[in-house]
Amino acid sequence: MSDLFQNEDIIVTSVDKLLNANLIIPKYQRSYKWTVKNVNNLLLDIKEAIDNSEKFGNEFKYRIGTIILYENNNEYNHQQYEIVDGQQRIITLSLIKYVLEELNNNSNNENYINVNINNSILKNNYFFDETTRINLNINYKRIKDYFSLNNSIEFHKSFLESFEKILEAVVVKVDKISEAFQLFDSQNTRGKALYPHDLLKAYHLREMKDDRYQMILAVKKWEEKDDEEIKILLEEYLFPIWNWSKGFKTKTFSSNEIDVYKGINEKYNYTYAKRAVNAMPYFQIGEPFISGNDFFEMIHYYSILLEDVKKEIKENYNKIYDILENKEYCKSKGFKYAKNLFYCGVLHYYDKFNRFDNGAIKKIFTYAFMLRVDMENLSYESINKYAIGESNERYTNERPLFMIINNARLHSEITELDIIIDIKNKDKKKENWKMLHDSILEINGVKKNEQ
Repeated sequence: MSDLFQNEDIIVTSVDKLLNANLIIPKYQRSYKWTVKNVNNLLLDIKEAIDNSEKFGNEFKYRIGTIILYENNNEYNHQQYEIVDGQQRIITLSLIKYVLEELNNNSNNENYINVNINNSILKNNYFFDETTRINLNINYKRIKDYFSLNNSIEFHKSFLESFEKILEAVVVKVDKISEAFQLFDSQNTRGKALYPHDLLKAYHLREMKDDRYQMILAVKKWEEKDDEEIKILLEEYLFPIWNWSKGFKTKTFSSNEIDVYKGINEKYNYTYAKRAVNAMPYFQIGEPFISGNDFFEMIHYYSILLEDVKKEIKENYNKIYDILENKEYCKSKGFKYAKNLFYCGVLHYYDKFNRFDNGAIKKIFTYAFMLRVDMENLSYESINKYAIGESNERYTNERPLFMIINNARLHSEITELDIIIDIKNKDKKKENWKMLHDSILEINGVKKNEQ
């Protein structure tokens, strides 16, 4: 094997040349843990790169990322490179190439991969780790299924050729293992972390590459907003509503969750993609949208809608607003959670029915703040369980409000909801939230002596 770097420490090289280098997976590396989902995404990325190459010509290249290698020559002074960063992607690319070469050779190998095969990274490494072996075989079968479903010689050939002509990587070589870990650490943990919305911005701009004018407008509209505002909109409002409306507990909105907002690529020609196209310019939380410009339009739309919801409460629901902004109440973290639950409920309601109804707003307010009255210590986990209607002996109301809104046909169904305002466990009534409960009763037109 020839030297991969040719006296250079940083190169841009084809994936084919990278995979043919003498690559070693050192013992300190973690197990191979890429899932079928990761494999599917990589296959789609490669297919998109091939399509773009056909559209824009041979000069088009698709970079899979940065790979860090440590040169550690063996006892025979043969050049070999330990993979410090990029192991998961390299192994998966090797699997894809192996399946393609297997199909190209009309091999009839069994559906269980022999890891000692004639493919650099797979050939040079013996995978004794059980987790690695399991995931290797699961992903191998998935890749084989993918190309079996697309059983065209031309299709297989285009993928195989892409490794040499389209796919490339930035490869960094270090001569000392300490340098390798330092570089790995700086690449993965230092500097400004990319928030999920930053990754989504990059993803959807890439989807718009054929329309430069729209890209410029989208970036301009995005940059006009405060970065923290976009972050809060997604992680405190849109993402929780998306989960709760489907009966799921929400979770931290991280880079692992961004698939929810990747939208649908219109060219896939799915039926639900066609419906999403026809639905524009109308958005609905939890419903699909077309990837690209519609993502930026959606963020802009819900930023304004959330402002309008809060403005409506301030201007037309004075009693509720005074409670929401009560300085003493707001010292409680649990109260802030209940306040956010209320605004999520109103946003979801207005998003569905495009109207404010006095009865519905009162019901949503009562629903959210009866939980604050019920709980001595209100955590976000309690909010999470409450929002999906999970049973708890301390909850006065056990209703999956967001699913009810999501499934409602008429706005009046929310107005007519039976939300209980009498405390379930009166003997456990806490004095510190007695005034709040009195306010809830007053808003619902109930006199104290009528309890």
